[in-house]
Amino acid sequence: MSYLTTLLNSSHRKNDFDCGKEMLNSYLQRQANQDMQRHLSVCFVIVDKNDLVRGYYTLSNASIDRDLIPDNVKNKLPKSYSNLPVTLLGRLARDIKEEGARLGETLLLDALKRCFDASATIGSLAVVVDPIDEESKNFYLKYGFILLPDSQKMFLPMKTIGYLFEK
Repeated sequence: MSYLTTLLNSSHRKNDFDCGKEMLNSYLQRQANQDMQRHLSVCFVIVDKNDLVRGYYTLSNASIDRDLIPDNVKNKLPKSYSNLPVTLLGRLARDIKEEGARLGETLLLDALKRCFDASATIGSLAVVVDPIDEESKNFYLKYGFILLPDSQKMFLPMKTIGYLFEK
């Protein structure tokens, strides 16, 4: 599977993007480029033939406290790690004009493929998300993410992601 997204750049038309959630719209329109320049996150976009952004997601490095990891995963890891490396899928949104086109799923699969490929060169145990609302939480649950105890975060082990992309 090749990537369907590209890095956000100045030619992409993002001001008309509307996913129905002002926080996510505002991030793309006002902050994503700055975060990329500061190396805080990377923003990938799907654009149409007119360079209009139809959807986007962000990735960054993160760590998660060992105590939050599900026991079936934690028990297989060295006890010397109190924090474990993960990849944060910080934001994922698709334009409301794309409703029904399964663009959210396409963006998620593209993000998971990037994370899995990167994990071969930079350690990452899992992909972690922090859903902003119940709708987002239900979206990630549908794709196998696990709710982490005592946290709003959700977790998908890289090993599980690998099963999606094995040939």
